[in-house]
Amino acid sequence: MSANAAPSGGGLGGRAWSSTASLTTSAKRIQKELAEISLDPPSNCSAGPKGDNLYEWVSTIMGPAGSPYQGGVFFLDINFPSDYPFKPPKVMFRTRIYHCNINTSGQICLDILKDNWSPALTISKVLLSICSLLTDANPHDPLVGSIAQQYLTDRPAYEKTASEWTRRYAQ
Repeated sequence: MSANAAPSGGGLGGRAWSSTASLTTSAKRIQKELAEISLDPPSNCSAGPKGDNLYEWVSTIMGPAGSPYQGGVFFLDINFPSDYPFKPPKVMFRTRIYHCNINTSGQICLDILKDNWSPALTISKVLLSICSLLTDANPHDPLVGSIAQQYLTDRPAYEKTASEWTRRYAQ
């Protein structure tokens, strides 16, 4: 292994992650974010490559304290496009969750993952935004209208169901 190869043995098309001579701009950026998130992960979050593919990550988010998701461990898939950071990553929940901004397929309605994406954002900032969404749902831009309606009109029932789903699927 060369002096600048990744110690994990991971690679991208047979090239070591740390060998940046032939890596694309997106791979260099993802590699930089991996180093940063490994050294200084966001609170209650972790993320990194699934295997040898630098463009496919898995993430873990611990349910925020004081939310109906407290005590839950939520797994997410992160897929970086080849033109990252100029296009947002695709982030989806693998763990089922009862939330008006996250549907049963795991899709997330979050502005920075769509129209408000900026190359200045990082995956750490995305994960922090998702944690924030778990604490403060946005019922005015829902993916699941019926859950948003319940959130607005019967918050105790919403929180009870969200807590039940957390116990059932995330613990």
